[in-house]
Amino acid sequence: MRRTPSMQWAEPLPLSSSADRVSGAAQSSSGEPGSHHNLAFLVDASQMSAADFLLSPEVQKLLKIVFAQPNSKFSVGELAKKTKLDAGDVERTQEHLIGSGILSRHNANEDETSTVSVNTSFVFYRELRSIALKSFAAAEPIRAMLRSKFKNSVLRAFLLGEDTDATVELLVVHGELVPDESEMAAACQKLSASIGRHLKVQVISGKRFAVLAARDNLHLKLEAGSVVELIAEGDTKAKPSIDRGGLLQSARNRLAALAR
Repeated sequence: MRRTPSMQWAEPLPLSSSADRVSGAAQSSSGEPGSHHNLAFLVDASQMSAADFLLSPEVQKLLKIVFAQPNSKFSVGELAKKTKLDAGDVERTQEHLIGSGILSRHNANEDETSTVSVNTSFVFYRELRSIALKSFAAAEPIRAMLRSKFKNSVLRAFLLGEDTDATVELLVVHGELVPDESEMAAACQKLSASIGRHLKVQVISGKRFAVLAARDNLHLKLEAGSVVELIAEGDTKAKPSIDRGGLLQSARNRLAALAR
């Protein structure tokens, strides 16, 4: 059964008109109202992946499927449908991966089709899974989605990691404009389906991000060496939140100076 993305928001959305919100943001699906979101998106096939120097496009497409469901078995037909590759290409790529030890073959009975699954005992399994997560399997599709749909509201974004059931956790930091929750949720659900992974997304404001305490759970996750920064400040058109209180105090100081 397909799960919907998990999203949390750090603070309630302001009671402003829809014109004040970004029309391209997506809803979070985590559960707690306030800080986190789940995001998923498919990279354009014309774009190069960071893993292209190491893995062919066909290998990347197969690994994206098997890594998302490490306990599942797939036939050539199923992989062809999921990857949108020709069955012949799937079979050739599959044989290469079996020979390398990355996939395991499961022979079937006479009336069944043989299947393959990812070999979790492969010596470089963790390394390959990490490469996939940081590039074609999660990071790149998510980055592309955020930049295209939420470029006016997402200030920064981080891929915090992946748990044992292939759930990807994201942290999204918004600027002055706040993403629309329903739109964010819809985008995340679509992306989750396309990459085959559940997304757990946390959305917080830039102000909240700036004052994360050392003991804060989010701060501890950001300090982990496996974190991937998907979007840095300046990568999008999002503007940092304006400190209204600071502007008001500055104006008061100027008026006081003129009155002297």
